[in-house]
Amino acid sequence: MGQAPEWQSQDFTAWNRLYSPVTMDEQEPIQVVELRISYRYVTAHPWVVQAIGGFLSAYFMEHPGFRVQRHMEELESGTHLWVCEVPPSMKVLRLLKRLKEDIPPCHAQQIATDLPALPRYLIDCPSKPE
Repeated sequence: MGQAPEWQSQDFTAWNRLYSPVTMDEQEPIQVVELRISYRYVTAHPWVVQAIGGFLSAYFMEHPGFRVQRHMEELESGTHLWVCEVPPSMKVLRLLKRLKEDIPPCHAQQIATDLPALPRYLIDCPSKPE
């Protein structure tokens, strides 16, 4: 009976390297961005929704700090939307460039929003049908 082992009395983050000893207040601020796929692009390439989900999961494994908060389909517009956490040092345009290599030809652009809104990026068909 007696005393608890020495490791139990230490700060958990000090001896376990899986967890950062940095507190939440000391970490870099995280930027939240929206990645959207137009209804037109999804109907032209239905498999692309799962492909992008898989790509973002793999990107999470490659880049610590990147995380997908949620994925949803907006019923009114038919667009698919991923809300992602991006560390400030990561370039979203680089992510889009790599993504474009894995999906059918598309046009990716940043959507203009009012300042307090999340940055939005849209993937759409390369040109509008005439």
